[in-house]
Amino acid sequence: MKAVIYFSRRGENFVNGKMEELAVGNTEVAAMKLAAALGADLIKLEPVVPYPNSYQEATKQAELERQQRAYVAYTADKIALTDYETIFLGYPNWWGGLPQLVVSFLQENDWQNKTIYPFCTHEGSGMGSSIEELKQLCPTATVKNGLPIRGSQVARSDTAIKNWLTTIEE
Repeated sequence: MKAVIYFSRRGENFVNGKMEELAVGNTEVAAMKLAAALGADLIKLEPVVPYPNSYQEATKQAELERQQRAYVAYTADKIALTDYETIFLGYPNWWGGLPQLVVSFLQENDWQNKTIYPFCTHEGSGMGSSIEELKQLCPTATVKNGLPIRGSQVARSDTAIKNWLTTIEE
């Protein structure tokens, strides 16, 4: 079975060089498209304490969490990773890599014999160092090539997602 597991932040975001208020986070938009294309379960990771709505405040918090390698408490519906062999893991590229909430999730779970297909949203930094981080955090998993999606393009990412899925060997 396949699952699309993701973390996304709505609220004020940096889009095409300016601030925009997003009712649905960019990574969530991509995750919903991907889950629909795959017919996969969709599982959202949410911080126990929400990130600030302000983009500037949220990025300051994310930077501090990354510097301190902080544990970020999260909640998620119906996660039983034993039910899934293939995980599509989505996240925003924060400070060049994985958000600490995603790191916390990865550290708390057993990734033995799992295949992880990462996808991330960004505004110019692509996958950053997240693939290398995933391989370090999940050494017993097979981490495949990821799909970076520019946040400002996520609403029009259907073709990119479909093209990426055609390259996946299963």
